Amino acid sequence: MRGGGLWQLGQSLTRHLAQADKKTVARRYLSAEAELKKTVLHDFHVANGGKMVPFAGWSMPIQYKDSIMDSTLNCRQNGSLFDVSHMCGLSLKGKDCIPFLEKLVIADVAALAPGTGTLTVFTNEKGGAIDDSVITKVKDDHIYLVVNAGCRDKDLAHIEEHMKAFKAKGGDVLWHIHDERSLLALQGPLAGPVLQHLTKKDLSKVYFGEFHMLDINGVHCFLTRTGYTGEDGFEISVPSEHAVDLAKAILEKSEGKVRLTGLGARDSLRLEAGLCLYGNDMEQHVTPVEAGLTWAIGKRRRAEGGFLGAEVILKQLEEGPSVRRVGVFSSGPPPRSHNEIQDDKGKGIGEVTSGGFSPCLKKNIAMGYVISGSHKAGTKVKIVIRGKSYDGVVTKMPFVPTKYYKPS
Repeated sequence: MRGGGLWQLGQSLTRHLAQADKKTVARRYLSAEAELKKTVLHDFHVANGGKMVPFAGWSMPIQYKDSIMDSTLNCRQNGSLFDVSHMCGLSLKGKDCIPFLEKLVIADVAALAPGTGTLTVFTNEKGGAIDDSVITKVKDDHIYLVVNAGCRDKDLAHIEEHMKAFKAKGGDVLWHIHDERSLLALQGPLAGPVLQHLTKKDLSKVYFGEFHMLDINGVHCFLTRTGYTGEDGFEISVPSEHAVDLAKAILEKSEGKVRLTGLGARDSLRLEAGLCLYGNDMEQHVTPVEAGLTWAIGKRRRAEGGFLGAEVILKQLEEGPSVRRVGVFSSGPPPRSHNEIQDDKGKGIGEVTSGGFSPCLKKNIAMGYVISGSHKAGTKVKIVIRGKSYDGVVTKMPFVPTKYYKPS
């Protein structure tokens, strides 16, 4: 399922559950349920009113008892707890794990301080994005990273293929896929205060992008101050047998203010924050430069290259890309993936990749790609929806200001 349709699916599911026979709806939407993988929190989601849908081969909650609109607002005002255990965490170890990874990603991994991380992109030979990932240098011989659920198989095959060649030349690197762990994302202004109840570590001294191994709720966890909502928050890797207890403890300590939140609100939150969804806003033919992720290409990497597709990407850095990712405000119905973007004279200049109604701004927002020259903020455009054109304007992103916890 492409993420741009999550909000729509959530609304559709809500209407059908309200109006139709629930057994019929269950058959229609969840016929493949038996074949889907389930996280260890699956039964916990169902018990708490989670509406489960297929997503990247997993049965995942798209929403709970509240609406996607309310869930989105509650995350920004209080907090949300997401089960993101469908995503794949892995560790690379060995004295050569950094030079190995730098062959595959655009980040200057070597320059990261131990215990810090960054967003990066795995590229192919043409400079296109295989996947985006948050990588962390735990120490010089240990990298921890998380890849997208929908890209897991191709990412792991890609890493393994290059690892075999690297090791055949004497490189010292090995990996471990953390299938024994689950991943929770605690997001929103109450994330820090609530989590502080469950750990002795002073979280006021843990900043955005930092990684720690520590005890949370009496269990050894990996903690990264990061997220996918634009809010302050954490991703917590916990041994799977303790995941349900940790989720319950977080919700209990919040006194009802932090709510379980599904994929529908996660999609609207990341769109408001101007964050890419792989499969919509980034794909194998889109380079990091075109996607507006030039900042993620380390200074040394720009000078030296050395990663797959470097020739294409460094040329784009020098000459500029032919297309660029932009944000758009629009009138009319909410824009959706694949809606055409035209200039104010009706000439096609690009395409929407994600769009919807912003619960926080109370208006339509979208992101997409347009030809260079039409990408500047304030440029008037048209969005074509079901054969009819609606006025829009290019705008800077994020749509909603981010609130990452950084040193003042």
